[in-house]
Parts: sequence; C-alpha cells; structure tokens
Amino acid sequence: MSQFIAFISGVIFAVGLAIGGMTQPHKVLAFLDLFGKWDASLAFVMGGAIAVYMPIYWLARRRLGGRLQLPAAQRPDRRLLVGAAMFGVGWGLVGYCPGPALVSLSTLTRPALIFGAAMLAGMFLHGRLGRR
Repeated sequence: MSQFIAFISGVIFAVGLAIGGMTQPHKVLAFLDLFGKWDASLAFVMGGAIAVYMPIYWLARRRLGGRLQLPAAQRPDRRLLVGAAMFGVGWGLVGYCPGPALVSLSTLTRPALIFGAAMLAGMFLHGRLGRR
C-alpha cells in the first residue's frame, strides 16, 4: 500500500510540475531573469506548494515525532554548499532541475534527453567520487 501511495504522490507531483510550468525551461529562465523580463508566476507555484506542505509537515511532526526522519546536520558543510552552487548554476544555465527534468523526459525532446543523460552521468560520478 505504501508503494501505491508513493506512486500516486509522484504522479500528482509530476502533473503539478507540468501544470505549473516548471517543465518549461524558458519559463524557469524567465523566473530567474530578475533584471530583464522577469516572470513571477513560478513564485506563486512555489508559494502554493509551501502553503500545502507546511500544515501537513507540522501535523506529521506532531503525530510522528521521533519517527519522522530529519537531517541530523544543523549547519551546512562544504559539500552541501558546493553541491547547492553546482545545482544553482545548472538550473540557471538550462532551466531544468531534477524533478521537472524527469517529467520532461516523457516528451522525448532533444534538450530533455540531453539534460537527462547529463544528470545520469552526474549521478554516476557522484556515486563513484562519493565513496572516496
């Protein structure tokens, strides 16, 4: 049953990304263009997501307490900061982040396939380098 719920949640997430325009790199890049033709619509998508998530998170924390798995680290370390910077540069250059990129793979467009292959290569390298 939990796998079914996870699957349905993933489908809802994918549909929400597509409806919200997060799978359209030009829309994401316009959102990041603060000093050009800024498109604030994705801020409303993110705000809506936070508005739905926060009450559920608070309820889960209250009801599940110690069974809720939260990160143990309290401060960002060098690996987190470097990874976040690389993520931000990739997002800003191409307009894809991992979730919307996976949804975009279903379109079989060339940019989505190239980004998907690059993302897989990065995951492979991380697995190799992360063991050291």
